Amino acid sequence: MIAGTPFDGVSPAVDREGEVVITTRDLSRSFDDRVAVDALDLDVHAGEVLALLGPNGAGKTTTVRLLNGVLAPDRGETRVFGMDPNTDGIEVRRRTGVLTETAGLDGRLTARENLEFTARMRGLSKAESRRRVDLQLDRFEMHDMAEYRTAGFSTGQRKRLAMARALLHDPEILFLDEPTSGLDPAATRDVTDLIGSLAREHGRTVLLATHFLGEAGRIADRMAVLDHGRLRAIGRPDDLAAELWNGVPADIDLGGPATSEAIAIVASVEGVMRQEARATGLTISVRDRTTMARVLTALTSTGHAVYGASMRRASMEDVYFALEDSPMESFEQVAR
Repeated sequence: MIAGTPFDGVSPAVDREGEVVITTRDLSRSFDDRVAVDALDLDVHAGEVLALLGPNGAGKTTTVRLLNGVLAPDRGETRVFGMDPNTDGIEVRRRTGVLTETAGLDGRLTARENLEFTARMRGLSKAESRRRVDLQLDRFEMHDMAEYRTAGFSTGQRKRLAMARALLHDPEILFLDEPTSGLDPAATRDVTDLIGSLAREHGRTVLLATHFLGEAGRIADRMAVLDHGRLRAIGRPDDLAAELWNGVPADIDLGGPATSEAIAIVASVEGVMRQEARATGLTISVRDRTTMARVLTALTSTGHAVYGASMRRASMEDVYFALEDSPMESFEQVAR
């Protein structure tokens, strides 16, 4: 568990609302003959949570490394707070925090020693290091593990400690690379709530690299979808849904799988854009609410029992898979 008041003592970020704090233009990086990041144009605004989505190998981790000056680009440019991470990496990293997919802890050291070492490397005094380490141990409820060597920690425990380490110096931008991988559902929820609170209540900017759509959907202000290093689309989920999703999704509970007759009746209703049988009925896409009313009338008037019906907004999953199932050229405009 993460403590219920996780941000006691954390100073608010400088008010930069609306300001672009990360910019990339034509950012590209290859490894041998594999393109990891391909002509990436990206703007990230202060105080937002931007979910960088894509499967393994999409270029998410490479992007995070480029933005922190850990890797140099083959071409293109990057600015973080107006600085070039490739030449001003030390200053950039002073104002950013990074959580990598692998925790990267020294197993020979205790949890406290891992945090104190990082704090001193960040230039904090001995007294301030102790204060911040205690704060993080409290925040992540790890005081009872503070004096144990991390070599014996579980994946979830190591990830929590790495998250605490990333927050030690109170960064203005937080880069999180698969922050909930290896965590149980309760810890995943806690970390997700923590990430959302960083932006909403404390003005931090968060770039969340993940392939967990539910996690991103809970907290992201915008989503950027990468595919083989290319940006396929970027925007608020609702905006992308309006551009990409074919109709308004709706579910109809028929108490069992839809019969061929029921499917044909629904398909004949003007304004129905697609229909798909499910275990308990149908999932359809309709043009608008009045179309849905006509669908229900058509079913009930022909003797089909309808136990429930609901229209829903397109989810993060809907948008993501619509992108994944469509050719790259279909969405070039969406990504601009």
